[in-house]
Formats: sequence, structure tokens, C-alpha cells
Amino acid sequence: MEQKKYLKWYHKVGYGTGDVAGNCVYALLTAFMMIYLTDTVGLSMGIVSTLIAASKIFDGVSDFFFGRLIDKTHTKMGKARPWMLWPYIGCSVCLVACFAIPTSWGEIAQYAFFFIAYTLLNAVFFTANNIAYASLTALITKNTSERVQLGSFRFVFAFATKIIIEAVTIHAVIWLGNGASAWRTIAIIYAILGLITNTISVFSVKELPEADEGMEEEREEEHKLTFFQSFGLLLKNKYYVVICITYIMTQLYASVIGIGTYYAKYILGNEELFSDLSLAINITMVVSLIALPIVIQKMGGMYKLNIFGYFVAIIGRLGVLTAAYLGSFPMMLVFTAVGTLGVAPLQGDMNALIASCSEYTTLTTGHRLDGMMFSCSSLGIKIGGAFGTAICGWLLDATGYVENAAVQNAGTVGMLQFLYLWAPVIICAAIMFLLTQLKVEKANAEILAEKHMTEDDVEPVYGNV
Repeated sequence: MEQKKYLKWYHKVGYGTGDVAGNCVYALLTAFMMIYLTDTVGLSMGIVSTLIAASKIFDGVSDFFFGRLIDKTHTKMGKARPWMLWPYIGCSVCLVACFAIPTSWGEIAQYAFFFIAYTLLNAVFFTANNIAYASLTALITKNTSERVQLGSFRFVFAFATKIIIEAVTIHAVIWLGNGASAWRTIAIIYAILGLITNTISVFSVKELPEADEGMEEEREEEHKLTFFQSFGLLLKNKYYVVICITYIMTQLYASVIGIGTYYAKYILGNEELFSDLSLAINITMVVSLIALPIVIQKMGGMYKLNIFGYFVAIIGRLGVLTAAYLGSFPMMLVFTAVGTLGVAPLQGDMNALIASCSEYTTLTTGHRLDGMMFSCSSLGIKIGGAFGTAICGWLLDATGYVENAAVQNAGTVGMLQFLYLWAPVIICAAIMFLLTQLKVEKANAEILAEKHMTEDDVEPVYGNV
């Protein structure tokens, strides 16, 4: 039986523009924040990495806190859209602040300024915005195919934005004078662009209406669930645990790939080559994501495609490693594209998988916790991305990295090679194993068959735990 369709093409495009806004923040932070802080402001890589890790203490609580707030929200705009709209103003201000460290201040004041701006950005504003944005996948359609399409549209826009940001930022900073003011100007431009596109995305879709009959009583029962009871329901869902770890690993992968700014500058001898590596990744990703909904339909689901994809990713990253040691940059570009071809399916269908995990919780417990369920997307971005960046910083600092040195010592060179060449292979292998455990589509189908239901019949039923 064909599933009911909820979305027009312009809803999908409008939803996708939300990741232009997200990557105006995320792509800039992951690719350029560390090199700005160390090589422009002159801060210690080790101390900055420690501050980034320390800020995660606040992040660990805020992800589930905002997820729970979204679940308890009932407004005319819906549950998630208000939390996507207003916090982005704070994102814009804090993004600029992260790239506007006062150069005339003392070092302690500079570290404090960065820590406050970075923590507010990640633990408060970006968390609220990102969880709400991800939650919309489950709140604006019940159609699995449309959820995959939303993921494809989302990440096409995401990687198209990454292409532009990673390709032009270094050139733009150099053109603007290659100093602190240049980075501040770039951050202001991206903050304004993000604010505009986030607003467009919010008003381009509408959440499905909640059932009217008995809703007041159901809401009252829903609110009886405490934060810890809701969190307990998440942990009972084994697929949630797997998808959460998987999301963290994918962001850790992105972090070690992001070390390419240092690899290009100190190993390849030209930091602008990072733009070429980024293009090989992002163009391949965009093309792959456009074709993803059709490929998933042909493969009969996401499970086999994701596993096969990461097998291809391992082959591709081994090719990058081999080409690097052979000294062939063109081969590095080719195998970088092959590796990206492998990771693309999971990037595109991740939100659909999370939505399926949320449906599993609803089917097995009777509670719908979309906001808290999608907190794993924000948690993954921040824990995997930020800790990945921090770990890379600690390791480079431990090997004696010197900012703007004409030649780095042998230990630093070796660490850069490990982080950019070897670590991605190891992470891809770990993700491939995790994906073999993620049989949530099959589990949902079996439960629905037992209950003689379809996915369109699944509604939240609230009650005491």
C-alpha cells in the first residue's frame, strides 16, 4: 500500500535551506576556528582544545534539556519551529564573537571571551536550533520516502554551503588582509546569510496538526513524564543508542578530515590546496545525495546501502592514504571522491533513520519523544565534532606544533599524517560495524505487521510510565 504524501517540492527545498544556516555556523567552526585562534590570534592550541572540551560539560545536559522542551511545546507554530526560529539570532551573535577575539586584550581575557562565546553558541543557541530543525523530519511528514528526501535536500544544501565556505574563505581572508579584522568580517557575512536562510526555512514548512480530541488530557499525561523518565525511555531503545554513537562517529570523522587545513599548509606546502580537497568531498557529496532517494528505493531500504557505502568509504580512504605516501595529489583527489561516495548515503538518510528510531519508541512504549530522540543529532555534532577538534588539537600540541612555522618537527608531521590519513580509515571501519546493528526498519515493519497497522496509523499515546 502506497504511503500518503504530505509535502510538495517547495516544502522540501525550503526545509533544505535550513542547513545553509546550520553550516554557516558549523562549517566555519570546524574548518577554520582552530587555525584562526592559533595562527591569527596566537592562542595556545592545547589550551584552546581544553576549553572546547570543557564546554562539552554544559552541552551534555543542554541537548536533552532542549529536546524535552520541544516535546512539551504546543504553539500555533507547532512544537519545533519556534525553537528553530528565535535561537538562531543568538547563533549569529555568538558566531561573530568567536571570530572577533579582542586582539588588544591579555591572554587570559581572550581565553575567557572565547570560552563564553563558544559555550553559549554550542550549548544554548545552536543546540536549540539544531534539535528543532532535525525534529521537523518527524513532525512534518509520516512518509518514510519523504523523510529520506528531506534528508537528501537538507544535506545537498549543507554540502553545497560547505563547498562555498571551504573553497572561498581562505581566499577571502587573504584578500581582506589576512588578519583578525578579515576573519571578523567573514564571520559577520556568514552570520547574516545564516539568519536569512534559517528564517526562510522555518516559514516554508508546517508541522502536522496534533489530534484535537482529548488533546488537553493527553498533554497533561505527557507532562507527567519527568526528564529522567523520558531519558530512560530513550535508553531502552537499543537503536537510539546505536544511532547516537554512530552520529558521534560521523562527526569525529568530519573533524579529522577538517585537520586538512593543517595538512595542506604544513605537509602539502600550500594551505589553498585544502580548497581542492574540500571540493572533491563536497561536489561528490552533493551529486550522491541528489540520487540517494532513487538508490534507496532500488535497494529496498537504508540498511544494506549504508553498510555497502561504508565499505566503499574504507576503500576510498585507503586509496587517499596510499596516494599521499606516493606523493600524488591528483590521486588523493580521486580517492577522496571515492571515499565520499561511500559516506554519502548515511549522511542523506541519517534523519530518516532517527525518525525510524523514534517510531520504534512510540510503537514499543506508546510515547512519542521526537525532540529528545533528535537530540542525538545535536549531541553527535557537538560531542563528535568538538571533541574531535579538541583531541586533534591536544595531539598536535603534544607533538610540539608551532603556529606558522616554516617547517614543523617530525613528531607533528607524523601526527598530521596519522590524523588525516589513517584515522579516517579506522573511524569508517567502526561506523560500518555499528551500521550492521541498526536494523530498525525491519524491527518497525515486524511490529506494524503484528498490530496490522501501517506507518500512517502510528499516533502518540501518552500515559504514565
